[in-house]
Amino acid sequence: MKLLVIRHGIAMDRDEFAESGESDDLRPLTKEGRKEMKDIAKWLRKKVKQIDILAASPLTRARETAAIVGNEFDIEKPEITTSLSPDRALEEFEQWCALYAEKDVVAIVGHEPHLSSLATWLISGNRESRIELKKGGACMIDFESGAQRDSGTLSWLLTPRQMVK
Repeated sequence: MKLLVIRHGIAMDRDEFAESGESDDLRPLTKEGRKEMKDIAKWLRKKVKQIDILAASPLTRARETAAIVGNEFDIEKPEITTSLSPDRALEEFEQWCALYAEKDVVAIVGHEPHLSSLATWLISGNRESRIELKKGGACMIDFESGAQRDSGTLSWLLTPRQMVK
């Protein structure tokens, strides 16, 4: 299995959105963030020929990012999983991902610092992040079978600028 890890695109400023009185969970991508994610999704489509499962955190900015990626890969509706919520235990993701161990490529969209901690944990077993995912950044982790702690190999890690130069 290959795990494509994508951080959500550029979202509205946290403080500015807080003035609306709505939960930060509802904070959307900006116009610039949507445009950049469309370019990133096109690049990902060239690099990753197909995605078998696309999933996102339930937060608005991750769902919007996943919808953009899904559109590029002809995936109608990304799966929403709370295992990608920023406050979830890494083991929850491992349990969720075990459902798709037979798939070739699973793509996920989430948030920092959760995603970099998750990637580090899957690669090394260490819970303290050793990588940084920029907004719209992505990495690919390869596994011999399903995604499990301390069993992945980092294939690549790129910033948005590296993908859409």
